[in-house]
Amino acid sequence: MAEFFKTSVIWVVDFHYEGRARRWFKAFGPNDDPVQKMTATLKDLYGDRAKLASVRKATDEEELQYLRGEEPKNSYCPTGR
Repeated sequence: MAEFFKTSVIWVVDFHYEGRARRWFKAFGPNDDPVQKMTATLKDLYGDRAKLASVRKATDEEELQYLRGEEPKNSYCPTGR
């Protein structure tokens, strides 16, 4: 697990769930395709109720917030997921 985090990149994933904007922070390996993985994950979890809006690398500040657990929380889900 530690080896994964040494080589991983934090991504900001914006999507819409039943029309409401949502944001996740996800770590992916250097050879992963985050768009493909998140499209498949959202399809598996939510079917047609979720649509991927964008996937981008987190800024240095966003990555630090994520690692510290300080990223903005989703008001509908206190865990931020």
